[in-house]
Amino acid sequence: MRKFAGVLVLVLLLVFVFAGCSKEPTPEDRFAEYIALWNQQKFAKMYDYLSNDAKEKITKEEFTSRYQKIYEDLQITDLKIDFKKPKKDTKKNLEQASYSFNAKMNSIAGTIQFTQKAQLQKEERDDKKNWYVDWNTEYIFPKLQEGDTIGLSTITPKRGEILDRNGTGLAVNGQVYEVGVVAGKLEAAEIEPLASLLKMTPEQINKALSATWVKPELFVPLKKVSMDDKERIAQLVALGPVQTRKVDARIYPYKEASAQLVGYVGAITADELAKRKDKGYTSQDVIGKRGLEQVLDEELKGESGVKIIIKKKGDDADVVLAEKAVVDGKDVKLTIDADLQEVIYAELSAKIGGAGAANPEGGAPEGTAPAANAAGGAPAGTAAAMNPVNGETLALVSSPSFDPNQASLGFSADEWKALQEDARQPLTTRFSQGYAPGSVMKPITAAVGLESGALNPGEQEAILGAKWQKDKSWGGYFVTRVHAGTDPVNLEKALVFSDNIYFAQKALKIGKDAFVDGLKKFGFEEKFDFPYPLATSTIGELGSEIALADSGYGQGKIQMSIVHLLSSYTPFVNNGNMIKPILLDTEQRTQVLKEALVPSEQAALIAADLRKVVADAGGTAHRAEMADYPLAGKTGTAEIKQKQGETGTENGWFIAYNTNVPSLMIAMMVEDVQGRGGSQIPVEKVKNIYMKLR
Repeated sequence: MRKFAGVLVLVLLLVFVFAGCSKEPTPEDRFAEYIALWNQQKFAKMYDYLSNDAKEKITKEEFTSRYQKIYEDLQITDLKIDFKKPKKDTKKNLEQASYSFNAKMNSIAGTIQFTQKAQLQKEERDDKKNWYVDWNTEYIFPKLQEGDTIGLSTITPKRGEILDRNGTGLAVNGQVYEVGVVAGKLEAAEIEPLASLLKMTPEQINKALSATWVKPELFVPLKKVSMDDKERIAQLVALGPVQTRKVDARIYPYKEASAQLVGYVGAITADELAKRKDKGYTSQDVIGKRGLEQVLDEELKGESGVKIIIKKKGDDADVVLAEKAVVDGKDVKLTIDADLQEVIYAELSAKIGGAGAANPEGGAPEGTAPAANAAGGAPAGTAAAMNPVNGETLALVSSPSFDPNQASLGFSADEWKALQEDARQPLTTRFSQGYAPGSVMKPITAAVGLESGALNPGEQEAILGAKWQKDKSWGGYFVTRVHAGTDPVNLEKALVFSDNIYFAQKALKIGKDAFVDGLKKFGFEEKFDFPYPLATSTIGELGSEIALADSGYGQGKIQMSIVHLLSSYTPFVNNGNMIKPILLDTEQRTQVLKEALVPSEQAALIAADLRKVVADAGGTAHRAEMADYPLAGKTGTAEIKQKQGETGTENGWFIAYNTNVPSLMIAMMVEDVQGRGGSQIPVEKVKNIYMKLR
């Protein structure tokens, strides 16, 4: 009996197991599975849940590609399809079932949200019954029926303008001529002269005319031309089939003078779009390519107005699925003075003569040589201006430059190649880069030495001859100076005559750790908080006494940006406080970057010596002396070469401000000044700028 009872229990268990296995799926479970796949956008698997009737209307490939294309084109994100199972299944014995579901998603035009009802029906496949979704196009979006299409309409926002401190436009919205031809009217003989005037190739013109959309009598645009280019426009219009029309474009009124600062815009590339696809950019957008146009692009761009429409077949009215209003870009006002920017650029880029006065300073090794300037040609270099009291950046200039208007309209292949291959590197933004500062570094070394106690300003140092080395362990290496003599040298004389040996000795006396600590207090090795990205000023390796000595007078591996240089001189104007440079008009003025960086008495002492650099007849910047306009400043020559004993090139520096009204400080660096006047080139140029502004 016990054996029989055991067998009976086993049989009953098997019956229950098989009964459980053979249970038919419920429609709500099947639809829940379908919803889960939808939320994961697994469209191919969703197709397997469709009813036979639905599959007759659309193939798996069509179903999958349609969903994918719509979701990609509309930039669908945060998809959430919500279906709540009913508490009780009342449809067990029915052949059909219906359930409501909620759909919510974000799109390029904002949120799309709707409620829809789904139909399921029971079907037998492979001798098994199951539930399948009786899908139709309204599952994608309500009122989307067969034959309807989904369209996008966009309204381009007005790009914000870049303005100077006075509201003068540096990058503004204007118009240019769009030049084109009437399809079917251009004669073969006219293609060559047209291509030449437009700086295109005949192949490019023929390609434009053979586009699939082109039909006879239609205007085919070829190129945009500045409205200032009147002579070329007249020559183009003289060709019979050529027509012009005015179109909106970005205009840069100050051209080369502000090109590196402001930059330019151009059509967005596929790579740029891929990086920004989640930020509202479209393939029709223009985007900042350089300068502030690029740095502030998202602020300037605004947000496109977008409308998603179901375009109904026949006479039915179109349906708006989602709509986002256009938001124009914001204007950006700078602290820059456009007129000063133009004056400085004109002076910096003005041609200089060949061999000039002897360089009043010595240099030293190491660095990267700049591109050479042809004797008598326009120099390469950079200049910047700042109000050292409140921190306003008044000018940021780089030379040589390029015309941002032409860059925005599009350089020809030859023009672009010429810019890239130009040895003087007109595409380089020099004011954002780091350079060896040479002797303009000496007031900073003086401040560090005074603070550390290693430098006594009145102490006379007996320095003899034009070269010096600490001891024989330096081998053949010597620090050199130009103003060799037998008189003892103190801080004042060392600054006035720019004595390399004095500052090399003081750097050694300060010591590596204290010297590095002092420079870091001045902002070296610190990322500068400035709207335009600047190279971090660096100290470099000080692994030897020679490297430390060279760094004391601005050589070695020391690198500074010209903006940082201006800021580092502000303690000598502000009782020892280092002022933060600002560029945006919305920024607070007179932000103290380093409070009491230099004790006020020491700051006043160095400032007095900087005045003597210009005022004293033997001072290295005496050429900048002007009656009733007292300048204080410092010259510098950075010698760029790989090792001592070889001939390198020199960068000439000068930084100056008016001691009576210290509201304008100008710094300038001119490349390749060796044998052409050295630091006296920027001295003369900076003096000329101040004279024009008096």
